[in-house]
Amino acid sequence: MRSSRRSVVDPFIVMDVMEAARRLEDTGRHVIHMEVGQPGTGAPKAATEALRRAMDAGPLGYTVALGLPALRARIARMYADWYDVDLDPNRVVVTPGSSGGFLLSFTALFDTGERVGIGAPGYPSYRQILRAMDLKPVDIPTARETRYQPAPADLRGLDLAGLLVASPANPTGTMLDLSAMRALIEAAVAQGAAFISDEIYHGIEYDAKAVTALQITDDAYVINSFSKYFSMTGWRVGWMVVPEDHVRIVERIAQNMFICAPHASQVAALAAMDAEEELQANLDVYRTNRALMLEGLPKAGFTRIAPPDGAFYVYADVSDLTDDSRAFAAEILEQAGVSVTPGLDFDQQRGHQSVRFSYARSTADIEEGLARLKAFMANR
Repeated sequence: MRSSRRSVVDPFIVMDVMEAARRLEDTGRHVIHMEVGQPGTGAPKAATEALRRAMDAGPLGYTVALGLPALRARIARMYADWYDVDLDPNRVVVTPGSSGGFLLSFTALFDTGERVGIGAPGYPSYRQILRAMDLKPVDIPTARETRYQPAPADLRGLDLAGLLVASPANPTGTMLDLSAMRALIEAAVAQGAAFISDEIYHGIEYDAKAVTALQITDDAYVINSFSKYFSMTGWRVGWMVVPEDHVRIVERIAQNMFICAPHASQVAALAAMDAEEELQANLDVYRTNRALMLEGLPKAGFTRIAPPDGAFYVYADVSDLTDDSRAFAAEILEQAGVSVTPGLDFDQQRGHQSVRFSYARSTADIEEGLARLKAFMANR
């Protein structure tokens, strides 16, 4: 059967790595998972209990396309609590995960063939979703010296219709401060580009609070998710904040693309937002794991890293160790029983010389993984 040109997208390599780890586990090997960007914890207890009560009370059908009003209001209140931003709940759109937010954003903002800038290294699905929608992703190379974040000078001459920025970023965990975020927004506006801020790792920060684009402007799209800080990856629920004059635009698209985000997940998400004690306990684990990684990776021989400000990743330049990160990751998996992600997913030009380590699992796993990596490197 025929297939479209738009369907020709690259595989998500981390999924292939996960499958290789699973096959190794099927042989009886114990694998430490440092490849997947997924919290080792489940949804907060308050979330599952709220859903149980809702299911006992009656069927969960469609919600309105923009999401449960109570959830939208609670999300708006979070912006006041976290950032001192007075946000109109009517600008909040509940989405089927952040992925749904990207689909809605790209559909609402861009026409076929337009160019959208993304930092490299960056989350690989940005590029593939853009391609599948007949848009042109434009990689903006970043450097360890600038903490793998784009700068206004990097946008010159790119002729962008949009700029997508993540802070904290995947795969690096680095963040933009207020002045850096403002400068990028101003640079995008100067060339008529829409600004999209991926904020799905907000809440997982260590030394300073992440900056939301809404602290600077209302004329931006902000995308967030319950997957990371709220530990609800499999529930597939997120949200976006859009300018007031774009609410109806996004609502019409959402009605037709998704009808609504899963009702059950929205119920659980609302309760999760008040599970602060449990969520902060999860953050304490990430903080401990981060310290272990920043101490243990250099001791193992991975010295070219930019310490993460947030999220739960360390991105390492391994050009002094290999010129084939995929083969290197396979070697680590087979010999050390540690699953890591080659950088090819994140940077098409330089990813063959980088790897990503996730420290989202338990502290015991991180300690064991680091010990295995050190032994592997000592014998390599």
